[in-house]
Amino acid sequence: MTNRLTHHHRLALLMLCAGWQAHAAPVALPSYNIDTSGSSVSGLSSGGFMAAQLHVAFSDTFKAGAGIVAGGPYFCAQGLLSTAFGPCMAASASSKPATAALIATTDSWASQGLIDATGNLAAGRVYLYSGSIDSTVKPLVMHEANAYYQHYIGGANIFFKKNLPSEHAMVTDDFGNGCGVKASPYISDCDFDLAGEMLKWIYGGLNPRNNGALGGSFVEYKQAEFIADPASHGMASSGWAYVPAACGAGRVCKLHVVLHGCQQDPTRIQDQYVRGTGYNRWADSNGIVVLYPQAAASSAGNPNGCWDWWGYDDPDYAKKSGRQMAAIKAMVDRVSGAPAPPTPPTPPGFVCTATLASNFAHWAADRAVNQGPFALARGSNQNMGWLSTFVKTRLAQTAQDYYVVGDCP
Repeated sequence: MTNRLTHHHRLALLMLCAGWQAHAAPVALPSYNIDTSGSSVSGLSSGGFMAAQLHVAFSDTFKAGAGIVAGGPYFCAQGLLSTAFGPCMAASASSKPATAALIATTDSWASQGLIDATGNLAAGRVYLYSGSIDSTVKPLVMHEANAYYQHYIGGANIFFKKNLPSEHAMVTDDFGNGCGVKASPYISDCDFDLAGEMLKWIYGGLNPRNNGALGGSFVEYKQAEFIADPASHGMASSGWAYVPAACGAGRVCKLHVVLHGCQQDPTRIQDQYVRGTGYNRWADSNGIVVLYPQAAASSAGNPNGCWDWWGYDDPDYAKKSGRQMAAIKAMVDRVSGAPAPPTPPTPPGFVCTATLASNFAHWAADRAVNQGPFALARGSNQNMGWLSTFVKTRLAQTAQDYYVVGDCP
């Protein structure tokens, strides 16, 4: 914790240097070359409950696993605000999540196709975290989350960290409030890199994190593409993504979705959760695109900008058809990109040619199109990275108006 002030100043400087991005107009969410077997999700508090919802309901999407911080078992509130504030937060021995009933509901919904098959969960890895002095979501709730996941996954693929005396917050090793403080921005310096520990557990061996200046880019994207009138449904108008440079240039990368908690939306803490929780440093050195959807306060029973884990916006909130659930799934699908159209056979007499040039030159010559700040190969729509004079790509024309990244076959 002795480095907190130094890191805070360094973070502020990095944010200032990137300030033009914060004020740029949000763009359409780009697509990248994502290995869909490596997608995962994590979240804090309401984001922790939402991460569990996404992981269970879309288990065929979040195959790599999940990280749940101060959340609880899937469908914990069972559509009732009283249950959310009671057994799912202020749990006691006589009033705790009804885990057996939640498992029964999970199995029933899976059998009806309302959520993905529960068998998908077994291959993933789950990291659970509960601060031992958390006064908002009591540790007993996370013990029930552990029991829930044990039913489907088994202990070997579950790690439960519960011995750190932290309050209700996202935990870092060098940024935020004191470890025992419960106050905005609800990020606490506990000398523990929770984001890194979750990612290492989910993905196995990772390269060391990048402790220097990040090499990638922050992309602010329009959430209204994925949910009509987001402000009326507890979501902000825009979300964020962190894209390592290699991922932006077309390398095969993984995807991790991060969900903030209540009172951590951009109107309250700006982009501190996006930039200060530690995910990006690991993503930068390990080829992981990090997607940060953003919730927002709404008049419909959500004054604190929480994710919908009790049904304030939608009675189907925990199913695949849930409004916020479907929106985030659509974001994941967009980022992951539909498979590129198959390369058409080269017509008789057509001579394939390959050109190495800047992405801007390809765009100017109609060999590429733009999607927001990115260049896509015309025809195949393969992501070439930034539309810039500094990024070079080799494009092969294999048919009329059809280009692919690489050399001629």
